[in-house]
Amino acid sequence: MRAYLLLALLASGLAGPVGAGTLYVSNERDNSLTLIDTDTLTVKSTIKVGARPRGITLSADGKQLYICASDDDTVQVLDIATGKILHNLPSGDDPEQFALAPDGTHLFIANEDDNVVTVVDIPTRSVAYQIDVGVEPEGMAVSPDGRWAVNTSETTNMLHWIDTATRQLVDNTQVDARPRHAEFTADGKSLWVSAEIGGTVKVIDVASRQVKQTIAFAVKGVQADKVQPVGIKLSRDGKLAFIALGPANHVAVADTATYQIKAYLLVGRRVWHMALSPDGKTLFTTNGVSNDVSVIDVEGLKVVKSIPVGRYPWGAVVVP
Repeated sequence: MRAYLLLALLASGLAGPVGAGTLYVSNERDNSLTLIDTDTLTVKSTIKVGARPRGITLSADGKQLYICASDDDTVQVLDIATGKILHNLPSGDDPEQFALAPDGTHLFIANEDDNVVTVVDIPTRSVAYQIDVGVEPEGMAVSPDGRWAVNTSETTNMLHWIDTATRQLVDNTQVDARPRHAEFTADGKSLWVSAEIGGTVKVIDVASRQVKQTIAFAVKGVQADKVQPVGIKLSRDGKLAFIALGPANHVAVADTATYQIKAYLLVGRRVWHMALSPDGKTLFTTNGVSNDVSVIDVEGLKVVKSIPVGRYPWGAVVVP
């Protein structure tokens, strides 16, 4: 009886692959998004957007996609259902990355050329407040409880801690050279931060805002100066951290309990950022020089496919 019901559901289209969804990839040089079916691993379509799209993230209700149109100095809002740009949100000069508050009401935008974090009230489409930070702000992360917004400044080599309740910058944490990305653990107790030129990842204790672990990398056959950590993605169960190593063309896989490297996975050229499938079994990487997306089997820790996209793929997000 169970088998019959499953067959009936599949035939009616009401049941599908657990990992099914659409991967959205921002292409810097083509001013476009490439849409990939995460089940068939094939390109579905391409959508034209603003100039030099980089950071992208999904709205809290999953109906809209926010896009950093860096050279247009704005954040575009794309309607998922129609594939059309609905409107723009304000930002400063050269927005690169952003992070959404857990309640979906505020977007924290790092404006690289302004040295500020712009906080946008999404319902009113207006700037709620701005915070001066270090030189060349890039990475943004918001803690799961919404208490902290953290920005990384590439030239100042710091993390800037913004108290979202008081709307004040309350602390700074020194890290290694050119921090690019920050990622909170699901419990909000730790923050993983990549340092591109420093060649390391720092794990920060959120309670003390101090570094508790430094992770270095050694990829066989790759010069040390080519190992440039950028994007970080934590597995759904929190046991693994995937770190994109830029021009080293590898993704490092770290055990989050021991901080030891379990594997180095060869992907495309200059790997930037990553996204996980809804079931957490597949990881997608954007490879900015080879103009493709690498598909990684998370359970087997192996690369299974490469998918050509637009020029200079940068950001990635999966829409279930």
